Amino acid sequence: MHSMKLELRINSRAYELDVDVRKSLMDLLRELGYTGVKHGCGVGECGACTVLVDDIAVDSCLYLAVWARGKNIRTVEGECRDGKLSAVQEAYVEEGAVQCGFCTPGLIMTSTAFLEKNGDAELSREDIKRGHAGNLCRCTGYQTIINAVETASKK
Repeated sequence: MHSMKLELRINSRAYELDVDVRKSLMDLLRELGYTGVKHGCGVGECGACTVLVDDIAVDSCLYLAVWARGKNIRTVEGECRDGKLSAVQEAYVEEGAVQCGFCTPGLIMTSTAFLEKNGDAELSREDIKRGHAGNLCRCTGYQTIINAVETASKK
């Protein structure tokens, strides 16, 4: 087995681990208890495993854990602070954008990265759609997700 020492931060917590060089970031996160990271398609098509790596949304199923060396990883578990939901999480609840919940953590992380990058800009519904093109949801029809992003952008 080929392993490598890995130092990284997950939701502001420092880790130092020996990691198999073939392991995905998704598998590592789930093994560490970050079960909000969902295993969907496993090929980077559905977005259920989306996390932020240095504030950029990535499909963690395709991202090798060793590539995260020295980086800051954010998962949906880290967005809630002091028992208070983030603006994006609150907006998802307010707008009813959470249905079965499987895709929701990845969508929340995509929305978070999208708004952190574009939050000051005037965003059209088409901009929001394009910004979330890498995430699939079978339950919502996407309208409530778009509404949630619009709501969060105003907070």
